[in-house]
Amino acid sequence: MSCAAAWSPPSSALGRRPCRGRRRRSSVRLRPRAAAVEQEGGGAAGEGEAPLRLVLHDSLDAVGVATAHARAAREGFVAQVGRLTRVSAGSSIAISRGPDLARAALCVAAEDDSLVSHSSVPLPVDAFLARLDGLSSGFCAGGNFPPSGAPPEVFFDYLDRYLYIHKGFRRTNRVSDVRTMYLHSVLTCRSGSALMLALIYSEILKTVRIYGLLDFDPEIFFPNDLNSLPRGYDKQKGKLGDEPHIMTSKSLLVETLRTLKSTFWPFQSDQFSSLFLNAVAVNHYGPGTLGDNQARSHGNISAIEMAAAKAAHHRLMRGVWTNVRFGDMRRALAACERLILLHHNPHELRDYAALLYHCGYYEDCLHYLSLYQTAKAGQSPMNRLEILEDEAVNTLKARVTLILAEDGWSSRCRPVASYWTKNSEPW
Repeated sequence: MSCAAAWSPPSSALGRRPCRGRRRRSSVRLRPRAAAVEQEGGGAAGEGEAPLRLVLHDSLDAVGVATAHARAAREGFVAQVGRLTRVSAGSSIAISRGPDLARAALCVAAEDDSLVSHSSVPLPVDAFLARLDGLSSGFCAGGNFPPSGAPPEVFFDYLDRYLYIHKGFRRTNRVSDVRTMYLHSVLTCRSGSALMLALIYSEILKTVRIYGLLDFDPEIFFPNDLNSLPRGYDKQKGKLGDEPHIMTSKSLLVETLRTLKSTFWPFQSDQFSSLFLNAVAVNHYGPGTLGDNQARSHGNISAIEMAAAKAAHHRLMRGVWTNVRFGDMRRALAACERLILLHHNPHELRDYAALLYHCGYYEDCLHYLSLYQTAKAGQSPMNRLEILEDEAVNTLKARVTLILAEDGWSSRCRPVASYWTKNSEPW
């Protein structure tokens, strides 16, 4: 079993909530997902352990930024992730077992929307779910549905024509247009990423199955190129080579959040193929985010590297929010926190620590770096990139340790206002 598949952090924030039912407000405190796992015989995970501290919402609250809508959306996401078990996490989205993926995706959109807006009204998750249900029911009505007894090939031909021609949904791969990754925008503009189109496709299949109109096992072929559309096929006629093109429930959530994290990562210098190394490079080559005590010797750094580091630091201090190419610290942190809740990969702990360093949360940064090293204990780097990342982790950990020792840092003087007071508004 791979490290990514087997890893589980010391705790989780996974609760439970009925799928698309009446909503209720609950605490944001993080609890283990033991009950949800035991429901399908998966075994408890993280039982009896202290909850992880996720910084984003509390830090915004501390400087007077309202987070009620963001917290409610996070609770909705946590409730759906709480329904992920070992079985449902590895099941195809065509089966629709476990979490309500559409609600989870809309909760992601709702939280991000609340983080960058001052609207007193939250994103209407239930309204967009109703729109999605209407889209799915529309396929089963009128002349859109294939004749009774039609073979699977004819069924999917009708479905593809309905979604991609009659309704006009199309695939867009523009990195600069983050709307393609948010389900509510895709439903509105009918243009989105392959991930969101595959999710919509699976929701239509779910509705057809609920109506009892499927007499075969459908599967969704997820394209790995830049142009193809997600399409269905009869699972019984699938080939062994189709397995890499099957999107599971957990994979869809992970890939969505990883794309959002990469898009909003505040350090887009592309000096390395690793987001973490880009963030650490700014630490090493340029002045720190807080205080003169973080200033570093520039050594033999090239003029281009120095300019990139200074530009990244300037954008962070100014709070540039007008173009996602320059990053967005709030939404990058949110994506990291949700990936941690998904138990995806210990690398998420490391990446989250890098962002916490830039926000001045040194104790939390050190804690997450330690969790990462514990999770990776006994594993040797497999390539040059992993060697560089391990060295950067050790360097960052040593730097944070020195900062805490030098400043006499303690939990009683946590820098609740150190970052957001300088970058408090998204414009």
